[in-house]
Amino acid sequence: MNAALDLTPLALSLRLSAVTAIILLIIGTPLAWWLAHGRSRFRFLVEALVVLPVVLPPTVLGFYLLQLLGANGPLAWLWALVEVRLVFSFAGLVIGSVIFSLPFVVYPLKGVFEKVPRPQLEAAATLGAGPVDRFFSVAVPASLSGFLAAAVLAFAHTLGEFGVVLMLGGNIPGETQVLSIAIYNHVEQLEYSAAHALSAGLVAFSFMVLAVLHFTNSRRKVAL
Repeated sequence: MNAALDLTPLALSLRLSAVTAIILLIIGTPLAWWLAHGRSRFRFLVEALVVLPVVLPPTVLGFYLLQLLGANGPLAWLWALVEVRLVFSFAGLVIGSVIFSLPFVVYPLKGVFEKVPRPQLEAAATLGAGPVDRFFSVAVPASLSGFLAAAVLAFAHTLGEFGVVLMLGGNIPGETQVLSIAIYNHVEQLEYSAAHALSAGLVAFSFMVLAVLHFTNSRRKVAL
C-alpha cells in the first residue's frame, strides 16, 4: 500500500484512544467523586497534580515518564520482574496517555458530581442505601452528561497527542507510530498530500465528535 494511504497509524491511534478512555473512566470516576465530596485538607494538592498535565509541556511530561519507566529508571526492577517493556511500546503509550488526559476526564465528572442533589443522596441513605448503592442509583443517572463529555474529551484528546507519545513511544511503525507522528513524518518528508489527507480527516472527526457532544448536551438541557 502507498505510504500516503497507510491507515495503520490511524488504527493504532483509535485503539490507543479507546483503551485510554476506558481506563480513565474507571480510575477517574472515584477520583472525581472524592474531589467533589471529599473533606481532606490535602485535596487541593491532589487537584493540582491532576491538572498539572494541562499546563506542563507534553515533552516535559514525556521526558520524566521516560526516565521513570525506562530500563535504568527507579521502577526498572518491577518491569523486569513482570517481564513487561513499557518504553517504546503500546503499553507505554497507554500509561502516558492516561496521565496526560486525566484532567479531561476528572474535571467534567467532578463538575457534574458537585451538582448531584444532596437531598436525593440523603433520602437514599435514609432508605438504607449504602455509599456504593447511592452512587450508582442516584449519582450516576444524574451525571450521564458528564460521563459522555469525559469519554469524548479523553478519546479526542488522546487522538491528537504528539509530545508525550513521541517521547515515551518513539516512532516505531505499526507499534508506536500514531496518527500525529505519521503526519509529522509526512511533513518532514515533504509529502504534503498525505499530511493533508490525514490532518483533514482528524480535523473532520474531531469536529464531528465535538458537535455531537454539544448537540446531545443542548438536547438534554431542553428536556430538563
